[in-house]
Amino acid sequence: MRTKMMPPVGVDLFEHLRTEGYYYVDKTPFIAELVGGKALVNLFTRPRRFGKTLALSTLKDFFEIGGDPALFDGLAIMENKAVCEQYQNRYPVIFLTLKGVEGQTFEDAYDMLRVLLKWEANRLSFLLDSDKIDAKEKLSLHRILYERDTRTDIINSLNMLSALLRKHYDKKVIILIDEYDVPLDKAFHNNYYSRMVSLIRSLFGSALKTNDNLFFAVLTGALRVSKESIFTGVNNLAVRSITDRLFSEYFGFTDAEVRRMLEDYDAPDKFDTAKEWYGGYHFGGGRLYCPWDIINYCADLRYDANAKPKAYWINSSGNDIIRRLAEMADESTRNAVEELIAGKTIERRVIQELTYSEMYQTVDNVWSVLFLTGYLTKVGETADGLLKLKLPNREVRELFVTQIGDWFKAAVRRDTESVRAILEGVVKADAQEIENNLNVIMQSMISYFDANESFYHGFLLGLLGQNSAWTSASNRENGSGRSDICVRNNGRRIGYIFELKYSKSFAGLDASSEIALRQAEDMRYADGLRTDGIRDVWLFGVAFHKKWCRVVVKRAGEPKPALPLIKKDV
Repeated sequence: MRTKMMPPVGVDLFEHLRTEGYYYVDKTPFIAELVGGKALVNLFTRPRRFGKTLALSTLKDFFEIGGDPALFDGLAIMENKAVCEQYQNRYPVIFLTLKGVEGQTFEDAYDMLRVLLKWEANRLSFLLDSDKIDAKEKLSLHRILYERDTRTDIINSLNMLSALLRKHYDKKVIILIDEYDVPLDKAFHNNYYSRMVSLIRSLFGSALKTNDNLFFAVLTGALRVSKESIFTGVNNLAVRSITDRLFSEYFGFTDAEVRRMLEDYDAPDKFDTAKEWYGGYHFGGGRLYCPWDIINYCADLRYDANAKPKAYWINSSGNDIIRRLAEMADESTRNAVEELIAGKTIERRVIQELTYSEMYQTVDNVWSVLFLTGYLTKVGETADGLLKLKLPNREVRELFVTQIGDWFKAAVRRDTESVRAILEGVVKADAQEIENNLNVIMQSMISYFDANESFYHGFLLGLLGQNSAWTSASNRENGSGRSDICVRNNGRRIGYIFELKYSKSFAGLDASSEIALRQAEDMRYADGLRTDGIRDVWLFGVAFHKKWCRVVVKRAGEPKPALPLIKKDV
């Protein structure tokens, strides 16, 4: 193996990564571009797991007075002598992460904010011993450190720390705030949003607005929350979102970086797989991969050269936004999801500034959030400003496909009348009744563009299982093979066998259903039930095509109907 470095799964502190033998994809040119931009307050919005925390940790270790310059040995930024001489380890830094500010109540979240601020205050507690700062000016810091702080102390904490650092070092201060929007997200879901907005607005206002001690600030988050909500009065805010070309290559891995990393883990042949599963993000026009996915994939490949790709990014979150889309889905939404799953693009007007209270007010806003949080990616733009959006890769597509199953289940739960009619149709061996009501249910659901028998198999099995008097089995060994679905009504000693096919076209439904019925007869599926004491067996041939089905039925053992010779590639 070419590299012995460990893949940095879950490692987002630059110093730890550089000193403990972890693999590092060099993003340090970001530093030079940042100082060259000369924006006073910078907000970088990127989806989760795209390296935001590591980026801020890197900035802290590069700029902070007393930092170790050896951490950057061999990295690209060291080639920029002018930037290193002017900025490296020459500024005081305040580094605050808000990712832990959460709780079921506002009071719980406020206490977590106090804890995180105390940690940073404790890191800077040497200021209490500074002879350059008056005793009165240290009182607020002292109260925070010894847990006697007031609400005013918390709101003014970042401004207070920057003032003390400025006095101690006689240098303006860099403020780094990671995951600034997490408290707002948690507050929204736990019904104390307005109180948290007020708190964060006050905290940021004192630190980022008219703060003469500020050299510059960098904030990261998943969403660009409306300026009127949080950044009131911060007129010097430069927002760098996923639609901007500037800084686009510093959050996410490029083709070249992924190819190099796979080579370093002796898996160059896995590049196409990684690209299919984890690539496809277009930030500012550049094609990128999710770092979390690539790092985890390399970690698996390190121990198993044949490791299969997994949904690492998708599985790192609850994906509530997809659930919201499902809950709000109308016919237009379902059609759009069908297009996306088929690999096509949809056109939507994206709103990049939303408050959390607005995000789920309309389906249009939900589409915007899906784009901003990485579930969709931009591949173009129309003349009137609509974004052309598609699913970025197979990982996200798999989530959408899975979500279709939830739509199926929800539709079945809603349409109790059709379900009852289907179950009665089975008892009466009424193929038309079953077919009509299956079609009614399926019209309210999503088409499955990679449709196959197993998908519809699960759907029909679940539906038949709603009769508590029946025992349903899947792929049960019967006769000379395995039937798709076998249902037993033991009380009446009646059995129902369903053989399923998927037709490539609507016109092929008739032929496919007849093939299914013939297979059930030819393979003698009824024999297995008869050996168990079931005296009467009915065979159903069911064919599906997207939102349509065809059902045929006959009693097992009766003379076969005269069927035409049919090719089996329908």
